[in-house]
Amino acid sequence: MVPDLRIQVPPNCELTLGMTCVDKSEPGRTTWRMRADERFANPAGIVQGGFIGAMADSAMGSATVTYARASGRRVFSSNVEMKTSFLAPVRVGAVLECTASVVSGGARVAFVEAEVVDDRGTIVARASSTYLFTTRD
Repeated sequence: MVPDLRIQVPPNCELTLGMTCVDKSEPGRTTWRMRADERFANPAGIVQGGFIGAMADSAMGSATVTYARASGRRVFSSNVEMKTSFLAPVRVGAVLECTASVVSGGARVAFVEAEVVDDRGTIVARASSTYLFTTRD
């Protein structure tokens, strides 16, 4: 079997953000952590929302893969739309935890939600997204 060169574990996006998966024991649910360091700060001195959104996207995408894997499928999962609500500012240095769960899924798509909490227990963002499955060969 020829290895699929599109696959890198962990993916570059997670390496760049410094994300670590801390739980993927339940199919369709994953929890990730990252430290929001100064590289992610905007001119106002708080973490720019795109980095928080990227964290949620990575967590939700991996949740869809574990969901599909539980039914014996090997898939790529692509985000086709995403909504993120920013509920509180994130201070530089905060440790963020994002938990993502598949709400509903089928053969071709999964609907997923995520919640991002800082190390003080404040919910800083919520996201929802639709992912499209493509079968891996």
